[in-house]
Amino acid sequence: MKETNDILDKIGRRSGMTVPEGFFDNFVAKMSDELPEIVPEETEQAPMTMWQRFRPYVYMAAMFAGIWCMMKMFGMLSGPATDFTDINNYPGVVTALSDNAFVDDYIYPDVDEYQLIEDIYHQSTDSIGEIDFNVLTDEIFNDSI
Repeated sequence: MKETNDILDKIGRRSGMTVPEGFFDNFVAKMSDELPEIVPEETEQAPMTMWQRFRPYVYMAAMFAGIWCMMKMFGMLSGPATDFTDINNYPGVVTALSDNAFVDDYIYPDVDEYQLIEDIYHQSTDSIGEIDFNVLTDEIFNDSI
């Protein structure tokens, strides 16, 4: 006779948990009959006080004030702020922009000549009034050649 290694064949597939026949046929009806009927009690609700109405808004304002104080403390602990608009605060950028080879290789290829002329024109008209656009373009193109 050949032995099998299947453990389920050795112990059987029945777990021992059985339910009598027809137990779940009318289970819902029997359960609803056994449960007591719930009658909601009618209670008179007291009117809300002023504090109960404003409490969520006061809590929210306190939360935002706490966040503001926390951010203020983090700002004070991190030290003085750096002026990001001054290029002299970035010595690496100043060194790179002073190198002509770097500017020729990385800055000039990304510059659109038309946009450059537009920017120069708008800057010059804002500061001194109208200028001759043809003279400006001739100067730029003659300098770039």
